[in-house]
Amino acid sequence: MKKANVYFTNMRVRPEGRNLQQKLAFLIRRAGMDEIDFKDRFAAIKIHFGEAGNLSFLRPNFARTVADEIKARGGKPFLTDCNTLYVGSRKHALEHIETAYINGFTPYSTGCHIIIGDGLKGTDDIAVPVPNGEFVREAKIGRAVMDADIFISLNHFKGHEMTGFGGAIKNIGMGCGSRAGKMEQHCDGKPAVERERCIGCRACARICAHGAPMFRDGKAEIDHAKCVGCGRCIGVCPKDAVLPSWGQQAGLLDRKMAEYALAVVHGRPHFHISIVMDVSPFCDCHPENDVPIVPDIGMFASFDPVALDQACADAVNSRAPNPDSILAEHGSSHHDHFKDVSPVTNWEIQLEHSEKIGLGTRAYELIEI
Repeated sequence: MKKANVYFTNMRVRPEGRNLQQKLAFLIRRAGMDEIDFKDRFAAIKIHFGEAGNLSFLRPNFARTVADEIKARGGKPFLTDCNTLYVGSRKHALEHIETAYINGFTPYSTGCHIIIGDGLKGTDDIAVPVPNGEFVREAKIGRAVMDADIFISLNHFKGHEMTGFGGAIKNIGMGCGSRAGKMEQHCDGKPAVERERCIGCRACARICAHGAPMFRDGKAEIDHAKCVGCGRCIGVCPKDAVLPSWGQQAGLLDRKMAEYALAVVHGRPHFHISIVMDVSPFCDCHPENDVPIVPDIGMFASFDPVALDQACADAVNSRAPNPDSILAEHGSSHHDHFKDVSPVTNWEIQLEHSEKIGLGTRAYELIEI
């Protein structure tokens, strides 16, 4: 397979030179984003707005740069993400947008609006076929994400406790899955009820089309023989009493995530940007962030999300650990920064499977500008 071009610029700026936003704009133009026909077309910019309490998410200024480039070409950009499966500050659209605003992602700072991809309660999704899918036949993707004519991913490259790292593939595949989609990727099992929290309001029973919620002594239970794992009951519970099962066969999450990413981008123009700074050891979904595991590296862009992730992973692994980080504490016994931080992970699985199903190639040519 032919090598994919990945464009890179570092984080250095000089007096009278370009600032970081100008460098990003120059990077994405050189990488070819302006070759996309944006005229009068809706462009979804997939980004993570950061969990409340976490400060390692991307600054809104980067989103502003991408949105301005799209608008300059006649496009109609919007920022998007889908609601979370877990209980946090982004469980439903109102909380999600409020968290985004608190973290600085307002229409005034970014130059475009926010649309939560899977709606108010994480249930507004669409079944999208997965070409060459081995584990997922139809991915459950947030409807607004699929309504867009063009898809742009803008992600903060970082470590991740379940997949080794979180890059373009995770930002797309996991991030664009509705609550049911996230359930399908994360879980072998089905939801369960914490009886101590349940108040017997029967909201779960009203939303379920399969009659899975049952009641004993006024408390809900989930009949797994009837449950299809859609996760709608999680979204409607006012007391967060319905919780997902997080069990998953090793490596299956990575493969499903890759197949979801393919479903999102297949058949329409797409482009991908990764900012490798504040490389926290764990996901931005945490309500906190630890010291970066390596110093800031730079900004990368490509039409190929697989090559982009490979280039970012190689760049991180080529750097010496931050001496104050968890990476330095763990040491380098695996000679792989992501595995040294989270030894149970194998980040190469997501890239291997992505290449296998045709999402992209791991072979790349790095073009520094």
